[in-house]
Amino acid sequence: MSIEISLAGRVALVTGGSRGIGRAIALTLARAGADIAINYRRDEAAARQTVADIQALGRQARAYAASVESRDEAHALAQQVLRDFGAVHVLVNNAGISSRGQKVTDTDPGEPERVMAVHVWGPFHLCQALVPQMRGLGRGDIVMISSVATRRFAANGAPYSMAKAAMEALAVTLAKEERSNGIRTHIVSPTLTDTEMGRRLARARGSADIRTLDATSPFGRVSVPEDVAAVVAFLVSPANPYVNGQNIAVDGGGV
Repeated sequence: MSIEISLAGRVALVTGGSRGIGRAIALTLARAGADIAINYRRDEAAARQTVADIQALGRQARAYAASVESRDEAHALAQQVLRDFGAVHVLVNNAGISSRGQKVTDTDPGEPERVMAVHVWGPFHLCQALVPQMRGLGRGDIVMISSVATRRFAANGAPYSMAKAAMEALAVTLAKEERSNGIRTHIVSPTLTDTEMGRRLARARGSADIRTLDATSPFGRVSVPEDVAAVVAFLVSPANPYVNGQNIAVDGGGV
């Protein structure tokens, strides 16, 4: 049996798709033949550049500003993408923010609400808005971009770990609820990745340059966004006919 990574004729919505892991996912899915809707919150210039890069690949692309943690903005985003593209076959819930690395007792009371809103309520609202139309497409795919943080639950990161764990609960529930409708739901959990957020985290851990961690990382390098994107592309493609409800760690096998 041949392995095909082809998304021709499909439309993907990638939240937080203008930079970092989201941008890599958007470009990878476009190279596989998908048309792409990019959601961003603030960085319009980066979103426009990502759209231009996708269009240069011969695919359709548009950018949409929305704070997905707002139910109204998330539902408006979904409806606008549906009007523009006709359908959404693939939803990648990638938008995220980090926590500030404090002990539970020192955490600002508003921080857990902010982090949970982006990582949990954003995906929840978008799934509510887009799953019903996926049921009539023959196949739909949802991917939650989580983190290996939920495997370790390290100190000084409760808001982030709590939020990602709740996101994963949503994914596993959807995988069971919607498989009879041809919808597959997965979790992809990156390790420390060379992105703007990853570089900030590396600095917080005492590494001024994230590349100094290459020597102690699996395969001799820190993970890059394309590592995560490759897994997403497989999961949402015909190459994956039967896998559902899995949590795949993109961590080189751990350290």
